[in-house]
Amino acid sequence: MPVRKSKTGRTQQERSTAMRRRLLDATVDSLVRYGYAGTTTTRVTELAGVTRGAQVHHFPTRADLVAAAVRHLATKRAELAFERIDEVREAPDPLEAALELLWEIHQGPINYATIEMWVAARTDPELREQLTRVEPGARASLIEFAEAAFGEYATNPRFRHIMYTAMDAIRGILLMGLSDEDTTNMQKRWHRAKADLRELIDVVLPRNQGRISGAR
Repeated sequence: MPVRKSKTGRTQQERSTAMRRRLLDATVDSLVRYGYAGTTTTRVTELAGVTRGAQVHHFPTRADLVAAAVRHLATKRAELAFERIDEVREAPDPLEAALELLWEIHQGPINYATIEMWVAARTDPELREQLTRVEPGARASLIEFAEAAFGEYATNPRFRHIMYTAMDAIRGILLMGLSDEDTTNMQKRWHRAKADLRELIDVVLPRNQGRISGAR
């Protein structure tokens, strides 16, 4: 049986995938603009430009929609990282490039939407349960990026722990930055944390110091 296509030439599966993405992008947009409390299914359907029926078909409840949005955000962060992995590998200082990329992909709408859900989860047991299930996978995706960028050096289990510490530091700094309009303070905190992380890596992985640090 031939695959049925619409007037635009897309298959039903392609249209369904596009619809899901519109809903997820609209959810992220709503989280950034209106916060978690203001992110209702009605608002999301309006922002996505789809019908209520289409939303219910893909995500029957608000919890389903938000859970999918968490995974969507995690995927976006991982995609951004892997798109630039060659840039990190070929940089004069791969460690500097990797840490800066981790910092960069946690900026902007993706970060704000994620923080909205972290904060809301404190008083929303259903959301907290969803985040508990999804967040480990999100962090693991970025660890996979670090391991792919550094290859053999990432086989040391301490390297993975340091990357987790790097992400914890980044998220803590960004959370503190929400109440400070002066972004230079946030940058200063990151530069200080990054310097400490580099010293830690040099101590933990002294044999690999030359290559990891980008020294010649």
